[in-house]
Amino acid sequence: MMALALTVSAQVQAQEDGGLADLKADMMAAMVHQDSIDTASLMAVYDYECHTQDADGEAVTDRMKLCLLVGQHCTRSFPYRKFRKEREWAEGKKQFAADFLGLKAREYLGGYDFFNEEELPMLRSESYCMMPEVWTNYPEGKTTVRDAIPPTFYETQEARRPINWTLSDDTLTVCGYLCQQAAATFRGVEWHVWYTEEIPSSAGPWRLRGLPGLIVKAESEAHTFCLAKLQEERGGITAPEQRPDVQRMEYAKLLKHKNEIYGNRQYAKNPAYYVPDLQRSISSMCVFQMNGQDLIYANDHPLLTKAHVYQPLEAK
Repeated sequence: MMALALTVSAQVQAQEDGGLADLKADMMAAMVHQDSIDTASLMAVYDYECHTQDADGEAVTDRMKLCLLVGQHCTRSFPYRKFRKEREWAEGKKQFAADFLGLKAREYLGGYDFFNEEELPMLRSESYCMMPEVWTNYPEGKTTVRDAIPPTFYETQEARRPINWTLSDDTLTVCGYLCQQAAATFRGVEWHVWYTEEIPSSAGPWRLRGLPGLIVKAESEAHTFCLAKLQEERGGITAPEQRPDVQRMEYAKLLKHKNEIYGNRQYAKNPAYYVPDLQRSISSMCVFQMNGQDLIYANDHPLLTKAHVYQPLEAK
């Protein structure tokens, strides 16, 4: 049984009388957010792997499951764990939100089923992978990216960039689908992908797309996406939740900022090296213990005590 210990920072404790209502309102708004921008017709789940090294230079593979919702006009790529939670909230758990208004922050965080024995390891894995959420063709003609450099959320929009794929006659059967190969260099990273015309969609995981069939598998030197499940889906595709703590930034600037921070040699051994005053930078912090290891959760971000060497999805 996982031992779950909760520590709430001094900032949150001070808010219990005054600013707690704002904290609760922000957290609840994120949970029940359901503003649809499109209706999904397909839901694809990918197994994502990142091949890297730990702080001691030993080879490790970070893993997570990624959800891709494909609609008529746009797509959304985000953690599958988050997809499951959003569907739970959308399927009638409104009483949960109503009950939340009567809870204190400590009681709420301690009972949040996001942090159970199954979810907490998934959250830790996602924090190593550092996968952004991506909306393609939202707004029309643009790509929206919501990313995090703890303890800050960032959001950016840019015109959709076509990927100049080179098609090949090579074929491969993946997940029962006959696929053809294509290759391209996208933002400084070389990708080899397999797509199937049996699924007539130009979509793919993360920002990979633009082929005459769904991308089923994609590989670079460090990263792999492979389709694990595909099913029809009739749920909504939601827009990024409105959060007061999100900073807007030009995409090129955000990418440079992210690569500089995570690419620093200090990062793997001291992931918070770039936050000079961590306590002042966060409004809420919890420490969860699982099998003797701490997971610090601040401003809705996991803050790792040790990390892995960063392998960028985009080099430039």
